[in-house]
Amino acid sequence: MFQHVFAEMNDMLEEIIKHYPTAQDTQKQYMIQRWNMLKAMSDGIIEEWLSFEDKMGAFREYTLLPPIFPLGATPEMETESFVRGQGYFKLMMYRQSIQQFSVIIMDVPDSLLARMYIAMAHLHLEETSEALKQFQWILPLTEHKRLKAMIYNALGCIQVKLSDTRKAQEYFALAMQNDPTLADPLVNIQVCNDNRGQLQYGSQLISLN
Repeated sequence: MFQHVFAEMNDMLEEIIKHYPTAQDTQKQYMIQRWNMLKAMSDGIIEEWLSFEDKMGAFREYTLLPPIFPLGATPEMETESFVRGQGYFKLMMYRQSIQQFSVIIMDVPDSLLARMYIAMAHLHLEETSEALKQFQWILPLTEHKRLKAMIYNALGCIQVKLSDTRKAQEYFALAMQNDPTLADPLVNIQVCNDNRGQLQYGSQLISLN
């Protein structure tokens, strides 16, 4: 649902960026109106989503529901920066997500979860060297099997992007060894074998509460 909405918004914005420099004055006024509309939509979606996340978190706390993806004691999950960072991540606004989780890192440098979001956001932005640095920092410090599997899967995706499919297959295998229930590495192995399709990584962070 969100992918469709943002695809339409991105198409509209790309048209504005493409044609604005050579447009006549009346056309420029029209494009500015459309840009203002997109800006209002974007701001509205962000605020509504963050409000929704606050209510979801409050309900979970009120009903004492356990975390979907437990990582032990992670009090930073209750902070405003975490809620906003996760909201931006879900909206695919990865640069803003990194900014919010970086605030957490300043206060809680050993927060594996905040660093995981930062790493995945960098990977989505095709900033593989930054993503790799964060993944390599987290990996030796965690005993959480799901987290390890997600990291190995992400490292495999990085190797695919670097055209090293053999190394990628090794990482995907390690991901499955650590958590056989994680679906992403299976999908990614098929992508490698078929040499087509879209790599899957970090989807578990979207449903994390």
